[in-house]
Amino acid sequence: MIDEFLSGPAAARHLYDVEEALRSAAAAEIMPRFRQLAAHEIVEKNGPHDLVTVADRLAEEHLTTSLTKLLPGSVVVGEEAVHANRGILAELSGEAPVWIVDPVDGTRQFVHGDPGFTTLVALAYRGEVLASWTYAPALLGLMAVAVRGGGATLDGVRLRSGRPETDAVLEVAVSHPDFTTPEEDEALARLEVEGVAPRPCGSAGLEYLRVAQGALAAVAFGWENPWDHAAGLLLVEEAGGASATVAGEPFRVTGGNALPFTAARDRATADRLLALMRGAGAGRDTARSGA
Repeated sequence: MIDEFLSGPAAARHLYDVEEALRSAAAAEIMPRFRQLAAHEIVEKNGPHDLVTVADRLAEEHLTTSLTKLLPGSVVVGEEAVHANRGILAELSGEAPVWIVDPVDGTRQFVHGDPGFTTLVALAYRGEVLASWTYAPALLGLMAVAVRGGGATLDGVRLRSGRPETDAVLEVAVSHPDFTTPEEDEALARLEVEGVAPRPCGSAGLEYLRVAQGALAAVAFGWENPWDHAAGLLLVEEAGGASATVAGEPFRVTGGNALPFTAARDRATADRLLALMRGAGAGRDTARSGA
């Protein structure tokens, strides 16, 4: 079922239908509320940087209906559904294909009228992400798509992350401390060295897209919600980038990862950042000699 959906004769149509499902959900539930939200339509979940709006909830409901219709027998693990019932996360380890959905990634930006938010969808099976869609409805309707083994595109144009120029300062988007433990904060603070320029991340979806485009050296995050990372990690990988946790392992959407982790535009950059976060003392020259 899942093989036919992604690689059968109708695969191109299926991929396009998912794009249309994202566009439809955004047009119906997200964009009409952009810069139009009333105060009662915004709720804090776990602090002032973790918000949910009526647009998040209704867009997730819209996507749940449309995506499961496109792939009969599939299930949805969505951010808002999991917030209401964490038991839904068990579906990631089940036998059914899973749509991993973040209806509004960058809700804080959405609430403040900033167009830097995305809708993220990934399709996973038995814990492996097989395809992903990153849609930025307020940023010219940008649509990035990745298929495992099939590459990554932005509005139909192939994405290639490339490598940073020699001696380039590495700009890295990092987690806000509201979402990290003291130990993770300490690891991320080790990135504040010569040649590396950490900054707070915005929408995770857009930051991953920037890495896949080669416009950002890397991201380094200390939280593992699958809806924030599944789409972007595959996008970066298929654009030629690399990722790993501080334990040197692939990030698992099923959870239980050693944190923080990084996704970078090339393997050498990923290795350098991981060494720094581990406290290995890999200076600029030393890290490069092993790249």
